[in-house]
Amino acid sequence: MNTRDDTGIFIFAQQTDGKVAGVSYELLGKAKELARKLKTKVTAILLGYHISDLCENLAAYGADQVIMVDRKDLELYSTRPYTYCICQIVKAYKPEIVLFGATAVGRDLAPRVAARISTGLTADCTGLELANDGTKNLRMIRPAFGGNLLATIVCPNSRPQMATVRPGVLKKPSPKKGVSVLVDRLDLEIPDAEKDVEILKVRKKEPEKEEVQNAKIVVSGGRGMGGEENFKMLEELAQALGGTVGASRACVDAGWVAQDLQIGQTGKKVHPKLYLACGISGAVQHLVGMEESDVIMAIDKDENAPIFKVADFGIVGDALEIIPLLTAAVKKAMNTGE
Repeated sequence: MNTRDDTGIFIFAQQTDGKVAGVSYELLGKAKELARKLKTKVTAILLGYHISDLCENLAAYGADQVIMVDRKDLELYSTRPYTYCICQIVKAYKPEIVLFGATAVGRDLAPRVAARISTGLTADCTGLELANDGTKNLRMIRPAFGGNLLATIVCPNSRPQMATVRPGVLKKPSPKKGVSVLVDRLDLEIPDAEKDVEILKVRKKEPEKEEVQNAKIVVSGGRGMGGEENFKMLEELAQALGGTVGASRACVDAGWVAQDLQIGQTGKKVHPKLYLACGISGAVQHLVGMEESDVIMAIDKDENAPIFKVADFGIVGDALEIIPLLTAAVKKAMNTGE
């Protein structure tokens, strides 16, 4: 393996079944932005089996270089083999920054890499920026104290600087066609000591509905929905619109909906074409998660609710009375083609 003293930015390009995770493309976009300021390059680390076709996609989204380890024993994700490979790459190439998506894989992998190479890790970041003091320090921003404030963390004394970033909080760049990329194909022999788990079978559970951060239409409910039973009307409206249901933190804390539907500073960030906020007052923690939606429509009893300051359209009234009327109107319009 060639070693080099590079101050570049590396991202772990997570792939499953030959498909790169969306958050990896989001990380490439942010890494490219940071690299321009550092006057360096962006490198994607790609591990798996029969994955060379993915290099072109990574180049399209901003990778200047791909470091690829293509081995049969990396076909399925396993903690220690992946940790070993990334640590070997980081030790050899000496990047300034290494970024992971805060997915199930990223949250499992990144802390183990950080521990082995003796550096710090900031988990579940919602923002990344460079310090303006010439130090090349990365300012890693994440919610703290239950989401009541944002903490900015730096790692001044260790390299690389490492972070995991939540899916959906960074903007996915537009792909560029016809972009070439330098590919370093590494032949890493993984020691038997790193192969302590044998995967016998994988059983996949297909998602019952579209994930909220990927939806083009989100119908979201807040405390004004009154209870778990009233979310059924939101589901009916979302189905009529061809969207999916989201929720504020208050609804998750109350046990009305699952946490994976939570939108906001401590939940998921969404960028739908239409965001319909029902019974959501518009606390700043929630606005952080949805304010970049193309069109925002709000329904709330309080005409002075903060949600109306960011909404493109607003209805002052009881969401429980208005939503069934709106659902009926949508269904009628769909049936008549209006």
